[in-house]
Amino acid sequence: MGEKNEQGSDFVTLDVNAQTFFSSAPPLKDESDIAKKVKDFIAQNGEAIERRRLIGIVCVTSGGTTVPLEQRCVRFIDNFSSGHRGATSTEYFVKAGYAVIFLHRRGTCQPYFRDIPEDSFMEYFELNDELTVNVRQAHMEVMKSSIGNYHASVRGGLLLKLPFTTIFEYLQILRIVATSMDSLGPRGMFYLAAAVSDFYVPWMSMVEHKIQSSSGHLNVSLAPVPKMLSVLRNEWAPRAFCISFKLETDTEILLEKAEMALNKYKMHAVVANELLTRKEQVIVLISGKKITIRRTEEFRDVEDPLIDLLVQNHLEFAKQLQSNGSA
Repeated sequence: MGEKNEQGSDFVTLDVNAQTFFSSAPPLKDESDIAKKVKDFIAQNGEAIERRRLIGIVCVTSGGTTVPLEQRCVRFIDNFSSGHRGATSTEYFVKAGYAVIFLHRRGTCQPYFRDIPEDSFMEYFELNDELTVNVRQAHMEVMKSSIGNYHASVRGGLLLKLPFTTIFEYLQILRIVATSMDSLGPRGMFYLAAAVSDFYVPWMSMVEHKIQSSSGHLNVSLAPVPKMLSVLRNEWAPRAFCISFKLETDTEILLEKAEMALNKYKMHAVVANELLTRKEQVIVLISGKKITIRRTEEFRDVEDPLIDLLVQNHLEFAKQLQSNGSA
């Protein structure tokens, strides 16, 4: 079991809840294949870290989880998230010298392709007289840059993409990744930008088939999702550098909630962002400071200076643990 907190047994309770969640969750499809991909990716890039070709490996989580209401799911509860933060941050982590495990919601924003809008994707192409498809000249540079950077990261073995949809898939894959990354010690990082459901319908209490509308009013009993941040920090990868996110629509309570998350889950940093201004600025609670980071003319994306700040702190963290013999 995990260590006790100041109140005596919160971590133990969380561990029990986590065990109950996993034991009752539907089996993860392709679990052995996912585990092998993660193991091979870590082994390959672990050698590069040893040779000082890479700083470390970061698991970036991105997009929102769904909560199925039926086992043969037709209806579900969703979490708002475009995945833009995770996709953009992945690009900057690769640029900074990291290999990235990109744990992302299916259909959300992807690294290197966030400049290609889905609703006007066909506008990028045209037919010539021979009915050959060409990229319009106006969009050529954007396409070349995106495709080139993407293939460079994949060919270099620096990007592993793992998709999820449901809360069950997300947490099971996160556990596989985290327990595998524990071998990296302080060279591992978790950048937990996914919008994770706070409540779910336990699998065993879920109806199997589509809920019929003819039944009239629908009452759904939701159970709280176990707070896996404590489990990750205390059991799965206790030596890794961990960053979580706090999103609120009410600015007044944002920093209060972020401070609570920092202390309660022993995060090394918490990124606080308010819904309406999240692409323009964030506040990072780190090393006892509150640092405001803004998008400026110098920085196209707020993630650029954000990742730079986190990388600097991660390097200091890893150096300190290694000098203490804790790596």
